[in-house]
Amino acid sequence: MSKIGKVTVLNILACTMIIFTAVVVFWLLAKNNLFTDFIRDSENKSFDYRQKVLASRKNNFLAKNNIAVITVDDVSFEYLWDKYGEWPIPRDIYAGLIDYIEASQPKSVVFDLLFIKSLKSSDNADNKLINTVNKYNNIFMAMNFDNIPDDARKPLDLPERIEVNVNNQSKVNIVSNMTFSNCRTILQGLLNGKANVGIANVNRSTDGIIRTVSPFAFYKGHYYPYLSLIAGDNFLNGKLSGGYTINKNSELLIGNRAIPLTENGEIILNWYGEAGRVFEMVPMYKLLLDIEKSGQNYNFKNKTVYIGTTATSLHDTKSVPVSRLYPGVEIHATFLNNLIDNNFIKKTTLGTDIIICSLLAIITILIVFASSSAIFATLSTIMILVGYTFITYYLMFISNLWAPLVLPAIIVIMAFALSYIIKYIIKSRDFEYQYKLATVDGLTDLYNHRYFQESLKQQMETAKRYGTSVSLIIVDIDFFKKFNDTYGHQAGDAVLRQVAQVLKKNVRTSDIVCRYGGEEMSIILPNTNNTEARINAERICKAVAEKPFKLNATDESHVTISLGVATFPKDGEIPKDLIETADKGLYRAKENGRNQVGAAE
Repeated sequence: MSKIGKVTVLNILACTMIIFTAVVVFWLLAKNNLFTDFIRDSENKSFDYRQKVLASRKNNFLAKNNIAVITVDDVSFEYLWDKYGEWPIPRDIYAGLIDYIEASQPKSVVFDLLFIKSLKSSDNADNKLINTVNKYNNIFMAMNFDNIPDDARKPLDLPERIEVNVNNQSKVNIVSNMTFSNCRTILQGLLNGKANVGIANVNRSTDGIIRTVSPFAFYKGHYYPYLSLIAGDNFLNGKLSGGYTINKNSELLIGNRAIPLTENGEIILNWYGEAGRVFEMVPMYKLLLDIEKSGQNYNFKNKTVYIGTTATSLHDTKSVPVSRLYPGVEIHATFLNNLIDNNFIKKTTLGTDIIICSLLAIITILIVFASSSAIFATLSTIMILVGYTFITYYLMFISNLWAPLVLPAIIVIMAFALSYIIKYIIKSRDFEYQYKLATVDGLTDLYNHRYFQESLKQQMETAKRYGTSVSLIIVDIDFFKKFNDTYGHQAGDAVLRQVAQVLKKNVRTSDIVCRYGGEEMSIILPNTNNTEARINAERICKAVAEKPFKLNATDESHVTISLGVATFPKDGEIPKDLIETADKGLYRAKENGRNQVGAAE
């Protein structure tokens, strides 16, 4: 194999090993829970940041015109406590509230309040609420599922009417995080009456932030719908579908809407702004005052009206991407608003993420290898990261698409570092190869004449500086021209290579063996006096004479050499004088019969 071929193969092997190592390291990191948790949590935080920035640019026209929230805020809570002296307040208050709202013909009235268990002291109030709810077809009530042990609360069977059928044509596990063993039932009169009952459970990410909701819960072998899912179904279709389909694209179909689901069957919400600033917010106490005066100052025609608590003392606030304190009732309203304006977030698939990471890595690698400036390559990589960040921002703004940000950034940084490592290895290999071309003889693999001259000069200067000796041996193969004429130049080349190897094996690692020219070779021996040099020369002469040299696959022959020795400073103060002295010794050896070490005098 040629030297160029060897260098190319070494470069390819080095690059392959580094890439393989990087892939292995990344694969091991991917298997590490701490790393995957870091990627997931960081990606979630990047989603939150994008949502906060985008919230100020979103149009809340549909939210204000289609959704109203009647809220037990801090002022209303104080008003109710002063008026009724207790919390929860008597439930017949809500009955009057329902009649007041229904008078303006809303789309629906949705309670994000749990009317659990009958209040013994208020049977009449409970019955009034039940009777009022059963007067209408558009009242929606919330209930919760949980996993409380059976011996603490007996799991009850729920009426068939609040179940839904789910035709899941996808591979999504729609209840992976929403399977429960127990439930907090509401008043039986509501469960068995005309109220539309949905679950109010929400999902929190590992950092406690609510970014998604699940459209269904699973309890005792049946599916139960999310409260705002059925409220939205009613808003779009004027009635409840009773059954839902998830298509092969992992989309939940409601009317003409196709809601994208995550691999865990969750729906990613698109947030519109901070609490209290998105929807029409009406404090409950104002409605109650209006009812007392027999007024009708609030009009909810064709709106979905949510009723829930926002007072911080009632502990129904959660953390969401756009706010640390966000009322649960506004989470329900956010889902409905997403459904009305078809504005849910869709996350890119794993395959798309791999393509994105691969493209960014390839672009980074190409820039690094194409650039001769480290500063330009670094700035270009930074621009790639900044540019991609803006792309993810606009994808979420324009297409509601959540493209990954953290993992691609890590991949780009790794690709940048890896490219520079590979580039450094290639450059060092190229430098090593070029240096070898400039200093090594291609036939014998010994240092060439140019390197010999530089090394001899350097060694003599060092010896002069430190007051030591340096010796020179010049070697010539005996009768080499006759040998070439007899056996051919290929056999002569083979002998040159083999003699060179004998010389290298019979010197110290500090000695420098060179091809001087033609069949002549030289050895520079640092820190060596003349006597030591002659002993080394005699040993080399004997080693060559005793070794049979292969001329070809079948023929062998013995070869002898003649040698001349010179030592600095005894035989010369400059390289020219030292070479002349060694040459004289070489010629004296040839005159005396060859196969020996000759002296200059």
